Amino acid sequence: MYSFNYQKAKSVDDAAKVIAKNTEAKLLAGGQSLIAAMKLRLAKPSDLVDLGTVKGLSGIKADSKAVTVGAMTRHAEVAASAAVRKAIPALAGLAGGIGDRMVRNMGTIGGSLANNDPAADYPAGALGLGATIVTNKRKIAADDFFKGMYETALGQSEIITQVSFPIPKRAAYMKFKNPASRYAIVGVFVADFGSGVRVAVTGAGPSVFRVAAMEKALAAKFAPESVVDIKIPADGLNSDIHGSAEYRAHLVGVMERRAVDAANK
Repeated sequence: MYSFNYQKAKSVDDAAKVIAKNTEAKLLAGGQSLIAAMKLRLAKPSDLVDLGTVKGLSGIKADSKAVTVGAMTRHAEVAASAAVRKAIPALAGLAGGIGDRMVRNMGTIGGSLANNDPAADYPAGALGLGATIVTNKRKIAADDFFKGMYETALGQSEIITQVSFPIPKRAAYMKFKNPASRYAIVGVFVADFGSGVRVAVTGAGPSVFRVAAMEKALAAKFAPESVVDIKIPADGLNSDIHGSAEYRAHLVGVMERRAVDAANK
């Protein structure tokens, strides 16, 4: 690990000022990705700005229309939340399947979304539910937030403060996980809002993406058989030691049918 300066942020504005002035500074949320990268000397931030002591960045609120989760809320908190389990059980299930116990008790929803790992679970939940990512400067629709591999719409001094998830009629998340890391080799989140269906895929490509053909078919009939004949092109999908692009393309269909079946139960 390279040397760095450590400082605790007193507020969101305080943290924003630091990263606005220093492009080599990094925000520290749960640290489950950043610290690992630093230990391997794959990341070399000049400063770490710890958000852990900033008040008001964690917590869960729910009403009849949405579930709002503070950016510093841990995965384990989302998984255990009675409010989330009642309003969006699929979101609680997604959080409960992230990594291992240490990751779930340290990792944060804001950190996961800001990092936008190609195989992370939360991007699928955010895009699948049509979430709104709220920052210290604006509100960003999930459809506009994820730009590419480890790339988001966040500006240099922009910090996620909370995420608002609309409550669907029914939803489910299914993933084919790497047995070691539990990252998604392919994960599919499906949400039926009555007025339309959203399908988000993680792990298969460089960034989370939606599948319009599946959404249209499921809007007409929300059943696994509706997407049986829909094929996902392998072009542009990830290919590595864990699975070829063709294998991942096939898994998208398999996980989608499992997700729809689970959402119907």
